[in-house]
Amino acid sequence: MARRAVPFRSRESLSRHLPPTADNALASQLELAFEDNRLAAQLYGDFDQNLALIEQRLAVAAAPRGNHVLLKGAASAVDQARRVLESLYATLEEGRSVDIGDVDAVIRMVQTEDSQLTLPTLERKGRVRMAQIATRKSTIIARTPAQDAYMRAMDRAELVFGIGPAGTGKTYLAVAHAASLLERGDINRIILSRPAVEAGERLGFLPGDLKEKVDPYLRPLYDALYDMLKPENVERCIASGIIEVAPLAFMRGRTLSNAVVILDEAQNTTSMQMKMFLTRLGENSKMIVTGDPTQVDLPRGEKSGLVEAVNLLDGVEGVHVSRFKEADVVRHALVGRIVRAYEQETARRLAEKEGDREGLARTLGTMPRT
Repeated sequence: MARRAVPFRSRESLSRHLPPTADNALASQLELAFEDNRLAAQLYGDFDQNLALIEQRLAVAAAPRGNHVLLKGAASAVDQARRVLESLYATLEEGRSVDIGDVDAVIRMVQTEDSQLTLPTLERKGRVRMAQIATRKSTIIARTPAQDAYMRAMDRAELVFGIGPAGTGKTYLAVAHAASLLERGDINRIILSRPAVEAGERLGFLPGDLKEKVDPYLRPLYDALYDMLKPENVERCIASGIIEVAPLAFMRGRTLSNAVVILDEAQNTTSMQMKMFLTRLGENSKMIVTGDPTQVDLPRGEKSGLVEAVNLLDGVEGVHVSRFKEADVVRHALVGRIVRAYEQETARRLAEKEGDREGLARTLGTMPRT
């Protein structure tokens, strides 16, 4: 792929023809040329929807002409758009498809990368490299900086906590990571666990065998498995015990070796249950604990084992805590707005309960922050 700066004006000469504001004083223009017309069309998206998203999110103008794209805008925004397009084009060159979600993911990564720079640099930034989880059936690429950090943490740490709101990919990525390790032969089995709070951990009244009793609670875990592995392989592994469904109430007394052990919806564990679960870790094993501390379904007054464990173990060697926020939601955009609304209401109630009038005013937006 070739790229060249448009020579009609330098950045300095252009600034002399515009009002002296901070933004347009750095106005810039850049033309990118992509060698493969077919890939360029895929890069732009149907009806140029990928370019439209880049324009909206980065405040640039992106005009396609054949296999060329002309970028106009603030210098920093144009550079971000360049890196986004180059990264996406490289993905297409590798034989992978690009959809609107991938475009959103690369934009997020580029913006976060720039926001974390503490010193100015003259080095030209290149392609964004995001963490990946790959199996023979599928490849998952991080879509937010938080997902990127989470996926890298699962490679390094023996115990990883993924905490945050719904829709951020905590559970899905945990199961995908376990499936990839199983397929590579790095572990011998996957153990899936989840507290069945709604049934009071007393599952005997439900019909069927143990697996059938807890299936309703573990459906999200199964969905991720079927995405990463062939259906016949999943069924065979479940039948042979390579993939095991282990209700939290039945984990006591076990030592779990050569496995990835996933505890989902961990906010609904008690302190004793969480301690019991974490102390099951055996040789050559990893534990991944996911949950949303804002959605605790325990009886009133019962302390969440997830909240306690994160407070106690954050910073302990071998333990990593990945925190997701509303901005990391990768489901429908409306999900992010729903999460934000609930978070604001929770903050409002907390401020009201504590009698913090100033905090309440800030929460409701009626008082400027100092």
